[in-house]
Amino acid sequence: MTLQDKYERLKKIIEEMGSIVIGFSGGVDSTLLLKVAHDILKDKVIAVIGKSETYPEEEFNEAIKLAEFIGVRYKIVATEETDNLKFAENPPDRCYYCKTELFTKLKEIAKAEGIKWIADGTNADDVKDFRPGLRAVRENNIRSPLLEAGLTKTEIRELSRTLGLPTWDKPSFACLSSRFPYGMPIDREKLKKIDKAESFLRKLGLKVFRVRLIDENTVRIETGREEFKKFFDDDFRIKVVSELKNLGFIYITLDLEGYRTGSMNEVLKIEVKQSILQT
Repeated sequence: MTLQDKYERLKKIIEEMGSIVIGFSGGVDSTLLLKVAHDILKDKVIAVIGKSETYPEEEFNEAIKLAEFIGVRYKIVATEETDNLKFAENPPDRCYYCKTELFTKLKEIAKAEGIKWIADGTNADDVKDFRPGLRAVRENNIRSPLLEAGLTKTEIRELSRTLGLPTWDKPSFACLSSRFPYGMPIDREKLKKIDKAESFLRKLGLKVFRVRLIDENTVRIETGREEFKKFFDDDFRIKVVSELKNLGFIYITLDLEGYRTGSMNEVLKIEVKQSILQT
């Protein structure tokens, strides 16, 4: 099936849905979904932007600007996943509790607005990875039109560029809780520190990176291959170390393997291998 075929399939799926509430993060996937849905269904689409400590302030503001750029009606809802003990304990299926919290809010809006469907930006690549949030998608009867159309991340970027969306080359994003190793409790103070650290690095010009916690005092910076060499500039490195220490971190480390999505899941793979060896 060609990309054009998938695009036509996506438009048909959305048209048949009739009315949609879309959980909108401002990322590559949900922006394309929102754009196509608004083009077809007009005022029968509502974008819902969640406001939470796990969602960086810059991303939140950008999502609002993107919704206004598309011209869609949008609502802002506060989500309180950090108040959920199961989420705060940070188990491997943490995302399930976060998504459940969000979908609960989306269902309330859909009911109040008389809208039939709720949709998210899950794509065809997402089902190949460890995504516990997909269980919440199934349990809450959430539609994933991009997945239903068979669109991959690369194809979504290509379509986004064709449609003139500024997000076509936006780096992948995951909520700030993904910066915590499983088992480390998630709290508002640590989330704010990570948000400030990443905001600072972004202002220094980094685009593809993560600041991940190792423990309470230590962070591990992952960065893209092209940006890795910046850390060998003394002035740049000193600025980073100074700012992150001012935020309260004692040890600032650089991951030699560089940025990769889902690196916190690597420990789960090791645990599975060890379990197999012990049986």
